[in-house]
Amino acid sequence: MKLLRDPIRLVPSLFAIAIVIGTVLLSLPFATADGSRAPLLTALFTTTSAIAVTGLVVVDTGSYWSPFGQVVILLMFQIGGLGIMTAATLFGLLAGRGFGLHDRLATQVERGRLERGDALSVLKLVLGVTLAVEAVIALILSVRMGYSYDMSPGAAIWNGVFHSISAFNNAGFSTHADSVIGYQSDPLILVPIMAAITLGAIGFPVMQDLRDKRLDWRRWSLHSKVTVYGSAGLLVLGFAAILAMEWNNAATLGPMMLGDKLLNAAFHSVMPRTAGFNSLDVGAFRDSTLMVNYLLMFIGGGSAGTAGGIKVTTFVVLFAILLAEVQGRRDVGLFGRRFGHEVERQALTVTVLSAALVFAATTYIVSITTLPLGEVLFECISAFATVGMSTGITADLPPSAQVVIVMLMFIGRVGTITFATALALVRTPQLYRYPQENLIVG
Repeated sequence: MKLLRDPIRLVPSLFAIAIVIGTVLLSLPFATADGSRAPLLTALFTTTSAIAVTGLVVVDTGSYWSPFGQVVILLMFQIGGLGIMTAATLFGLLAGRGFGLHDRLATQVERGRLERGDALSVLKLVLGVTLAVEAVIALILSVRMGYSYDMSPGAAIWNGVFHSISAFNNAGFSTHADSVIGYQSDPLILVPIMAAITLGAIGFPVMQDLRDKRLDWRRWSLHSKVTVYGSAGLLVLGFAAILAMEWNNAATLGPMMLGDKLLNAAFHSVMPRTAGFNSLDVGAFRDSTLMVNYLLMFIGGGSAGTAGGIKVTTFVVLFAILLAEVQGRRDVGLFGRRFGHEVERQALTVTVLSAALVFAATTYIVSITTLPLGEVLFECISAFATVGMSTGITADLPPSAQVVIVMLMFIGRVGTITFATALALVRTPQLYRYPQENLIVG
């Protein structure tokens, strides 16, 4: 298990290898619908987006790629989702966060290693939940599409399976050119997709807590409480903001009946949590709505799940730091528990570096294009947080800008996890301390 003891380099390497393999497969002539070879950048961009479970595309998935190409894409975002969930859970254990998957993990984490049985336990949990949720959602979607949308049984099953796996992995890929806009008045399509996305984004440590302790929230771990309540708060905030800001927008919610407005506002409060589907035209959103999406996308979902972003726990830790500072409290914490100083510093470091990366990418793309700043910023946050929503500029980006987006997707998917783990694992002995001297802040 030598490789498991040094996963910081292993996981990015495995994802890079998967991207190379996927790019080669999508470059084959029979991967495209017309039998021609896809340009290398198109194959690379699509593969990275699938492996990173992002959903940004430069060509239409349903019409550009052949059935073989679509199967390759599906397998890639399934592998990408499973790989991230497994790696993130193992990383959390290695970092000493103790998700309680095994009673004996406590002593093994203290020794900084995992035994074969623990890795298998994590893998079984991830695989079992993934296949169960995907199967149920696929059945619901397939039946609905077959009975209500005049699809043949084969087409309904394929579309149901594709959208189910894409939703649970928060991949955002769709076989339809307009994503799920065609289902914007159908709760039997949108609600199952929302449920799959939410379950995939909440993270397996929380799932295990809910499985073992049910709704007895007093027994939940601090991680589960922060993730569940933080996610619920962000979903409510997103729903209220989108509903209010788009209520009279003639290009989005304006013409809809009340029920459809509520449904689509709820759907789009879930999507920025790194899902990538859209039932409304994102390019028609008002600037104020896009700004709300900036925040929701950057935060993302739960740790050790299929979501991206800096994660809900990171955001809540920052909020708790702010609250403690305003109240003049020495300790930072929530729910009757105190956060360690290491957690506070990790949250600040991950957030600042993530913001700096998005800023640098946005600055570069704005400097080489004439695209509006707001749309470029939206695209860069969407790529880094592996959201996959776009205002429609992805295919119009010049090659160098698309390469930057590829890098953002890769770093956003594997970089934040490995970097956060490295921060948690690395301990540099300090044999001395400098004299303290304060400075003026603010």
